[in-house]
Amino acid sequence: MSKNSPTFLQNLLVFAKIENEQEIARSLTRFLRYHPINEFEPFFESLGLKQTEISPLLPRNLMFLSDDDVLLGNFHVLCNYGIPRSKIGKMYKEEKEIFRYDYGVLASKLRAYEELGLSKPTVIKLVTCCPSLLIGGVKGEFVRVLEELKDLGVEHDWIRKCLSDKNAYDWNRMLGMLGFLSKMGCGKKDFRWLIAKHHGVLFNNNGRKFYVIVALLLKVGLKMHEILALLLQYPRVLVGNFAKNLWQSVHFLYEIGMETEDIAKIVRNYPQVLGSCSPKTPKVILSKLNIELKNLCDIIKEDPYQLSKLASRSKISFVQVTDEAGMYLLEKTNFLLKLGFVENSDEMAKALKQFRGRGDQLQERFDCLVGAGLDCHDVSNMIKAAPPVLNQSKDVIEMKINYLVNCLGYPLQSVVAFPTYLCYDLERIKLRFSMYGWMKEKGAVKPRSFRNLGTEHLALSTILACSELRFVKYLVSLHPEGPEVWERLKKTQSSS
Repeated sequence: MSKNSPTFLQNLLVFAKIENEQEIARSLTRFLRYHPINEFEPFFESLGLKQTEISPLLPRNLMFLSDDDVLLGNFHVLCNYGIPRSKIGKMYKEEKEIFRYDYGVLASKLRAYEELGLSKPTVIKLVTCCPSLLIGGVKGEFVRVLEELKDLGVEHDWIRKCLSDKNAYDWNRMLGMLGFLSKMGCGKKDFRWLIAKHHGVLFNNNGRKFYVIVALLLKVGLKMHEILALLLQYPRVLVGNFAKNLWQSVHFLYEIGMETEDIAKIVRNYPQVLGSCSPKTPKVILSKLNIELKNLCDIIKEDPYQLSKLASRSKISFVQVTDEAGMYLLEKTNFLLKLGFVENSDEMAKALKQFRGRGDQLQERFDCLVGAGLDCHDVSNMIKAAPPVLNQSKDVIEMKINYLVNCLGYPLQSVVAFPTYLCYDLERIKLRFSMYGWMKEKGAVKPRSFRNLGTEHLALSTILACSELRFVKYLVSLHPEGPEVWERLKKTQSSS
């Protein structure tokens, strides 16, 4: 538990006024003698809850975990079943009733979902993403969704890859959407293809975007079979910002006076253009181009691609994708989609601006990090947190990793916690760590005093992320000769 509650332990050390290692045991004993801790605080933090989420969940009349054997019993059932400890906090926050079951009840509920034909890994993913399924009996709506999917030829365990603990799931609404698609004339083969292409159509928004888009397209004048054909041809209509852009583009066409029949024609033939741009207001466009409303309407009616070119808020328009530079954009987009970015989302637009290089170059740099020994999932999180990592050549990345591991003696995993290390200039890295090495030799720096218990070094961020002024004040000045050595190291580096 203590391993997974660093914030609680850090606060405890602060409150106990721990000044050095030798005094830890004595200071803590003295502090705890008069300030007993509430054991539920580190317990809930170890379950993945943030400090701000914990206070409302603390029991009013209890301080010791052993006083709530029912809670602990159900916690152990979940742990022993294989549910990650870090996910249990979310389950407790959303459905406390799960943790009040008598002995054997919770285990029987988990088995009941396995008896539906779901594998254990799927049940684990299911109940962590939707803990309400463990309240009461097996949910009838969920069972019917499984049956509907099975009838369409979709295996039960397929849903595991569709679930995310960041989303909420309304199984009744999913049933309604499945029924509505059937009434639209969507056959089993088409539906299997649709959800295989974009399972988010069913799971990520529970059908809300679907109904909005269908209503919009009906209003424009499209028939049900035309809408279905459009969805099958462009399933991304229901993913990311595509639906929002399509809605705004259609309203833009109405505002400039285009006839409904002409709008329907553009929607049928150019949905990708309408969904790829978020248009400015007609007033802004007219002022910029110095033309009449009717002329703007005629321009777009004659060439719908002009909507993206003239009216888009984004500098990256659909028209750009048609030239050579656009091919590079497509390659980069495909690379980002592999990392988990959502197509046409604000995050995707931002990432396209931040990452420099062709898609194949970005992939090569990504593979370089994985080849160094990092996990693919960790590398994805690293470059989302620090995009400039991939804006460097493969040689530079390899050089910085080699220096970190073989020269500085840090474990490779340290860049996972601080990926920005790879973004700093190698000269800055060498200068700062030369100073740090000198301070260690002189005994002026002891990593444990910086709360990096269990490590032989200060954290990379402690040495690199601060300004020079702060670095000198809090590190260099710890030794009386430090400032002089620092200036000498800087002069040596500038002259080399």
